[in-house]
Amino acid sequence: MATFLYKLGRLAFRRRHFVALIWVALLTLAGVGAASAPAAGSTSFSIPGTEAQKAFDLLDQRFPGGSANGATGRIVFKAPEGEKMTDADNKATVEKTVKELGGGPEVVSVTDPFTTNAVSKDGTVAYTSVTYDAPGMELKDSTRDALEAAADEAQATGLTVDVGGDALQAAAEPGAIGEVIGLAIAAVVLVLTLGSLVAAGLPLLTAIIGVGIGVSTITALANALDLGDTTSTLALMIGLAVGIDYALFIVSRYRGELADGRDREEAAGRATGTAGSAVVFAGLTVVIALAGLSVVGVPMLTKMGLAAAGTVVVAVLIALTMIPALLGYAGKKVRPANEKRKRRGGEKAVAPEKAGASANSAAPEKSEAQAKPGMGTRWASFVIRRPVAVLLLGVVGLGAIAVPATQLELGLPDDGSQPTSTTQRRAYDTLSEGFGPGFNGPLMIVVDAKNSDDPRAAATTVTDGIKGLKDVVTVTPAQFNKAGDTAMITVIPDSKPSSTQTEDVVHAIRDKGADVKADTGAEVLVTGTTAMNIDFSQKLTDALVPYLALVVGLAFLLLILVFRSILVPLKAALGFLLSVLAALGAVVAVFQWGWLSGLIGVEETGPIMSMMPIFMVGVVFGLAMDYEVFLVTRMREAYVHGESPSQAIVTGFRHSARVVAAAAVIMMAVFGGFISSSESMIKMIGFGLAIAVFFDAFVVRMAIVPAVLALLGKKAWWLPKWLDRALPNVDIEGEALRTHDTGDTNGPKDPDEDRELARV
Repeated sequence: MATFLYKLGRLAFRRRHFVALIWVALLTLAGVGAASAPAAGSTSFSIPGTEAQKAFDLLDQRFPGGSANGATGRIVFKAPEGEKMTDADNKATVEKTVKELGGGPEVVSVTDPFTTNAVSKDGTVAYTSVTYDAPGMELKDSTRDALEAAADEAQATGLTVDVGGDALQAAAEPGAIGEVIGLAIAAVVLVLTLGSLVAAGLPLLTAIIGVGIGVSTITALANALDLGDTTSTLALMIGLAVGIDYALFIVSRYRGELADGRDREEAAGRATGTAGSAVVFAGLTVVIALAGLSVVGVPMLTKMGLAAAGTVVVAVLIALTMIPALLGYAGKKVRPANEKRKRRGGEKAVAPEKAGASANSAAPEKSEAQAKPGMGTRWASFVIRRPVAVLLLGVVGLGAIAVPATQLELGLPDDGSQPTSTTQRRAYDTLSEGFGPGFNGPLMIVVDAKNSDDPRAAATTVTDGIKGLKDVVTVTPAQFNKAGDTAMITVIPDSKPSSTQTEDVVHAIRDKGADVKADTGAEVLVTGTTAMNIDFSQKLTDALVPYLALVVGLAFLLLILVFRSILVPLKAALGFLLSVLAALGAVVAVFQWGWLSGLIGVEETGPIMSMMPIFMVGVVFGLAMDYEVFLVTRMREAYVHGESPSQAIVTGFRHSARVVAAAAVIMMAVFGGFISSSESMIKMIGFGLAIAVFFDAFVVRMAIVPAVLALLGKKAWWLPKWLDRALPNVDIEGEALRTHDTGDTNGPKDPDEDRELARV
């Protein structure tokens, strides 16, 4: 791999105009495709294999024309203090609103609250439901405008009027300010790390181009592939983070090769062959983890994972090709300013004909030995002296933070999780006050009596059985289809949709349904938004442990291949588990328990987003392997070439700690920028990934990993001989480049420098 990438890097450097033209053309093509593609329609939400989905599909078959997929709008009216909705003026306002809405072109039906018993017991709240023939995202703007105008007109009479339901489909604010701040922080970190504005600009430029191609492609295919807004946002988030980091690793290695005296083309080739090999492996782990989300069996999650994985692939390809090409354009401007000054001073003091001899003399080694140790070297030396204390502090600390994860509750957002400033949230709260908290999460009971001798008797049995259940407030009479073989029953629980009490009601109804089927032959199914959310959460909970075992097992096997060791991969996998559990604990503490929630703008606490844990496992797995590869491969190189285990740890930190720390800070800044989003899922994922990167990079990889390696000593690098012979040599470290005939006339030739080259 290293030899191939070395040749690719040199080719891209020489053919820089052609490479740059290709990527600009791809960006243009993707942009044109996104601009000309039809607007994305409604994103379908299905959970194959669940009871709620089965019931939903049955309703589509047995109640044709019922607009099961159509949007609904709910206008909620609240009378002024001291008045009731049944007062003549207020009633007239509501009836006028109902009449105006009924004439809309996409409206299927509008209910009259005074004839459908949609007025609260105290008479202060009423609502009307509007059903449309198209999903929320496909409604015309004129239809939404008419809905909002009707609400505004009614409010002008003195009523408090708000609109709920999915008809408005309020677009989430992308949190652009936070993203800009995140990129600004990344730029500052790059400048501080690389010491050159040009060098710092290259990772940002390539990351933006890669994300532009990825997100534009997703936008172009959104309508055809049924991709939602969240898909492109997550691709943007992950693409930016890995795109900057992968480019940073190659640029940093290129600068190191220049410092060793190699010419620019040779330096670009070797940087791509060494750091590029690690980039390929790290990118592969991220792609596999994201694509592996398809094993969960939820189409929406599969599409999100594959779209993000595609963006990561683009980031890897750009890092391997466009970075060497841009380095060709940049010339010597990627050197730090202080190094440029030193080189200019050295050129004046050393005759040109002696420059080569000076570069290969022992003087640089002496100055390096006399130089003050960097922070990475000092930290590694400290960990080696106190491995037990560092290990215990890291493990116990992360373990304590992970404790809240034991109380993890999963769910999906509804209007109750919207910011209090939105009309959807105000409508939700008003309905809860007037009709009870369970009114916002009705359960739809479907009675499939096709195989029953008496369908109506079966429906009556179901209704009577549900009425006797705990925490059930209302059970409506059964409504049959034209064929008379299927009935719908609406059940209003006593608790809010996301509560455990409502989940217990769903399970209790399903238990009753099993008895009904045994007695009457009719099948009872529970569906509706609340039941769909419950089934979705349960499906993801059931898939979490198998998926976790899959990615951890994969990490173990891949790292055996890379490090030629058993204990190093085992340590890496266990460290990954620890960082993920700690991150989940932090997410639960903030978003479910409300600790410090005000600092990041969490207005409503509640269950954790159902897909959050499994998605975070996939992403953090890939990122954790990034840091493991870039840090520990340097240690392995040093150990293989004769250094003691302790010396190898220090060498690894001296070469890689600064860049890995910078990469982690950049990722945290990029992910943290999405915390400002008004979309609760994006906010939660941004926070979860940012805190997970912090735990994994700075606690696990920078503290626990060197402590464990220091305690294991030579045993850390043990591998059975039979396994060593069986494993292919992927050459992540670029060992083949030591003996590869590069034709480099500027590189080192003496044994000492040849040994240094092996470490690269």
